[in-house]
Amino acid sequence: MDNIYLLMLIAITVLAVADIVVGVSNDAINFLNSAIGSKAISLRTIMIVASLGIFIGAVFSSGMMEVARKGIFVPAQFEFGEIMLIFMAVMITDILLLDFFNTLGLPTSTTVSIVFNLLGAAVVMSLIKISHSETQSFSDLATYINTTKAIEIISGILLSVVIAFTVGAIVQWVSRLIFTFNYEKKVKNFGAIFGGVALTAITYFIFLKGLKGTPYYKDLKSILEGNEIYIIAGSFVFWTVFSYIFESITKKTVLLVVIAIGTFGLALAFSGNDLVNFIGVPMAAYHSYEAWVAGGMDVTMSMDVLDKKVPAEPLLLFIAGAIMVLTLWFSKKAKTVAETEISLSRQGETHEKFEPNRLSRSIVKGTTQLSNYFSVIVPTSIQNRIGKSFDKPNFTLTKDQSIDAPAFDMIRASVNLMVAGVLIAIATSMKLPLSTTYVTFMVAMGTSLADRAWGRESAVYRVAGVLNVIGGWFGTAIGAFIAAGTVVYLINWNPKVIIPILLLLTVILLYRNYTSHKKKSTKVIAEDSLKKAESSSLQGVILESANNMANVVKRTNRIYSNAIVGLAKQDLDLLKKSKKQVIKLSDEVDDLRDNVFYFIKNLDESSVGASDFYINILGYLQDMTQSLEYIAKVSHKHINNNHKKLKFSQIKELKEIDDKLEILFEDTRKAFKSESFEQIGAILDERTEVYKLVKSKIKEQVKRTRTEESSPKNTTLYFSVLLETKDLIKSTMNLLEEYHNSFDSSVEPATIDVVDEVVEGGEKPEAEE
Repeated sequence: MDNIYLLMLIAITVLAVADIVVGVSNDAINFLNSAIGSKAISLRTIMIVASLGIFIGAVFSSGMMEVARKGIFVPAQFEFGEIMLIFMAVMITDILLLDFFNTLGLPTSTTVSIVFNLLGAAVVMSLIKISHSETQSFSDLATYINTTKAIEIISGILLSVVIAFTVGAIVQWVSRLIFTFNYEKKVKNFGAIFGGVALTAITYFIFLKGLKGTPYYKDLKSILEGNEIYIIAGSFVFWTVFSYIFESITKKTVLLVVIAIGTFGLALAFSGNDLVNFIGVPMAAYHSYEAWVAGGMDVTMSMDVLDKKVPAEPLLLFIAGAIMVLTLWFSKKAKTVAETEISLSRQGETHEKFEPNRLSRSIVKGTTQLSNYFSVIVPTSIQNRIGKSFDKPNFTLTKDQSIDAPAFDMIRASVNLMVAGVLIAIATSMKLPLSTTYVTFMVAMGTSLADRAWGRESAVYRVAGVLNVIGGWFGTAIGAFIAAGTVVYLINWNPKVIIPILLLLTVILLYRNYTSHKKKSTKVIAEDSLKKAESSSLQGVILESANNMANVVKRTNRIYSNAIVGLAKQDLDLLKKSKKQVIKLSDEVDDLRDNVFYFIKNLDESSVGASDFYINILGYLQDMTQSLEYIAKVSHKHINNNHKKLKFSQIKELKEIDDKLEILFEDTRKAFKSESFEQIGAILDERTEVYKLVKSKIKEQVKRTRTEESSPKNTTLYFSVLLETKDLIKSTMNLLEEYHNSFDSSVEPATIDVVDEVVEGGEKPEAEE
């Protein structure tokens, strides 16, 4: 087909469908998180309510479509062929960028993505036009870009971060001050009023202000304008009475209604505001193509037609809304993105997803110092009175139970929805493509801060997470600008060749990301992974932990053998694998240690003795992993630094020790796996032979060092492995002895002879980089 622009339009349309799927996977979770996190209503109900909001919002969203046509660049300055290349580049880069962030599980902004894609593509196309012109220079770039509107949009997006965080924090702080964490009693007295205020705000700003962005507003304009005060007052009375009647009849809190309607309203606002990000460019491309065909198919015709008002396309909006709803129900990537925001705003303990960094530590320290200064200024009596409102109910869950529990209560969920919905609706009514991701995420972070969810135990992790997400937003802007500019440059070079290549590359990358995410989401827990103890009695903990010990010993045997074989064969890959295995084991042991607080809290009064056993076991496990980690590290560094290979006699001796340890570890694993703790006594007796073997090898190496050894590096490595092997055996035997003593106190406990150190007074040699 000679008409390449028709093919481009078809490709853009297909990309638009994929972009809706990818975009909703990222953004849909913004309006679901509050309802999901509070677990106030069932997930099925949440999805039905949100689906209705999305669909209605999509059909009413045509007022925002002008942003894609003329919000960033000046259409009259571009020819039809150039405009189509810009739109094609924008769609390709937008879908790849959003899918990349979805795969990482980071919430990014579809608004920022589309705005900076348009800006990057338009700027590069403008520079290409300027370079081909003899009369224009770089200073003429401003004639191609709608700088005033672009700056307004970008500054509005950035400003929304600060506003959303601040407003969310203030509203939540006031709400918590009134209702406290024990809000059930207060809600019975003031719930109807709170419901009236929240539902009035949602009703007015979402349903009335939000209508300004739709073509249907002109029919209601005469009724709404000038009567705002009466509408607000009437809504407040209606919703307050409704809240009172609802609580009286159902005996349930009106917060359930606030969360349901808030989710609907936020979904409505999201769809009305963000649909432009997904189909604004394709619709602009469609209108451009229509004008081109009507104008005689002149490729050089000016696109000033895009400056004019374009009628809504109800059928396209209807189809887009349907695709968004289907994506909401079936997208698995949305759930991955949800985990990030919910974990960062969780009131209780969680498995922190982000590691602290220097900036997060500095922010937390600075904020703590600032808080200390304010505490001096504010009278103690006022501090105590405020503090009582933030006292949390006194009950303890395990970390895993805490994660399964609601991330926050219904008061915070209601505030999240109310504040985010209002801010987004205000922006929509002003026809500003505000980032719903920024607003909902920052409102959630602000309410978390006000609720003191970021305590001393979790602040550095949560702040690091927020900084990572915000950094991702800036990464989106920079990446979108550069990527779109690069793609439009390549397409402009040879459209017929480059466009098919880029489309094929897009399909391949999307498929690869899909399969990668699918593998991660369906990843099963390894068979030999460690489980947390949940029993409340000593014998129960012993039996529960037996499987852990069997797995630790099995993995220890494998890691140690890999290190020795890697040294013998100078196999860097095997040594690297050994390092990874021991790091994974060490992390799992650390997770068990992190759970000690919850373990002790949940013990029966009669079984407090189990805590001593469990703490000792964890200590011995940590000693074992430290020895393994050191052996793996020094072995890897020795080979990686290309030092001399160990002598054949040294390798033979290490292999002999490895064989003996393999028998010892296997016997130990079988005893734990079968819970045959009576066999532990016999295994403890086997240790003497292994200790004597290690001791003899140390003596032999001392002799070699004095007479024939010429490599300091080899000597350091060999002694390091032998000494850490001895520590590893000792820790393992201590572990066995603890089980032996605790399981049957009538049995004479075996004791571990302390082996004389051959190398006295010396510290473990440090591995050299």
